Amino acid sequence: MDRFNSLIAVLSLLLSVCVFPFFASAQLRQNYYANVCPNVETIVRNAVAQKIQQTFVTVPATIRLFFHDCFVQGCDASVIIASSGTNTAEKDHPDNLSLAGDGFDTVIKAKAAVDANPSCRNKVSCADILAMATRDVIAMSGGPSYAVELGRLDGLSSTASSVNGKLPQATFNLDQLNALFGANGLTQTDMIALSAAHTVGFSHCDKFSNRIYNFSRQNPVDPTLNRDYAAQLQTMCPTNVDPRTAVGFDPNTPNTFDNVYFQNLQQGKGLLTSDQVLFTDPRSKSTVDTWAGNSPAFLAAFVRAITKMGRIGIKTGGNGNIRQDCGLLPDIRKSDLETAIAYQMQSANFGRKSGRKSESKVTSALVQIKLTSGRKMLSKTAQ
Repeated sequence: MDRFNSLIAVLSLLLSVCVFPFFASAQLRQNYYANVCPNVETIVRNAVAQKIQQTFVTVPATIRLFFHDCFVQGCDASVIIASSGTNTAEKDHPDNLSLAGDGFDTVIKAKAAVDANPSCRNKVSCADILAMATRDVIAMSGGPSYAVELGRLDGLSSTASSVNGKLPQATFNLDQLNALFGANGLTQTDMIALSAAHTVGFSHCDKFSNRIYNFSRQNPVDPTLNRDYAAQLQTMCPTNVDPRTAVGFDPNTPNTFDNVYFQNLQQGKGLLTSDQVLFTDPRSKSTVDTWAGNSPAFLAAFVRAITKMGRIGIKTGGNGNIRQDCGLLPDIRKSDLETAIAYQMQSANFGRKSGRKSESKVTSALVQIKLTSGRKMLSKTAQ
């Protein structure tokens, strides 16, 4: 591990010296891969469509995977990394154990499809593939299709300890939800919009059993729950049921991404405490009421919110790389320096017919010098 960390430090130092002065303003942007993998969005979309045909669980699983990834260390696909003998990764934290395998499988299959194209191989990050796949599952289930900003690198670490306190809990009240989302640069409006991803998908009996059996001494059933709905939940989750038994969030349109989520809240049919509180708390109730009756307004707000979420903690330069296997952290080799620099060159799109030809030549010369220096430093570090 010490050797790995030292190599990362060397790589980061070299990149900051030879690349950052030219790429400090690099940001996420649409059509990021236009010059190296112009069909990447079509390739990912086709892979996602095939996966959805196999199981609809692909939709909520992919959305939730993106959310859990972005809220822990940023949108860097670190949640996909598998644990190793010396490290317990994010995906094995208790809060992530309920992530459905179909979400991971969606990214893995889309990555394989992208890398099957010679011009795209090892040039598209797992983090960007997850962002595109999330947009696609939303659109294919009736939600909005939107332009995805691209240019993320994949994270270089994944630890279970980094998840602590970073994800919302089923029992959260409005203040707790706002605090958590606010820590990620998201507003209450963003939080309410993103919560509506529960218009598809499911939870498990142990996440809401307290609401239907032992809410309080005076009220065993949460009084904010619709009585008929509470009775249905008790039927689906009897007291002796396996706590992992799944129950859909939306009892009316479970396979459609729509604003019925908010209409359900108005009727007392929010499955989790953190859902229903959006209607019972007067500070958020007006937004719920507005979007329950105005689907276009909700969908527009959702696109704004998920675009903002996709910018959380992005990795660039020496802070990330492009994984060949989304589930594995690669060994740092000499070739990784060339790969990282090539990615940054791609990011800035040098060599275009834009009057910057001389600048490109100068940069290439500097990069070559640093590459030579980098090989020497890496060789010494690896000894």
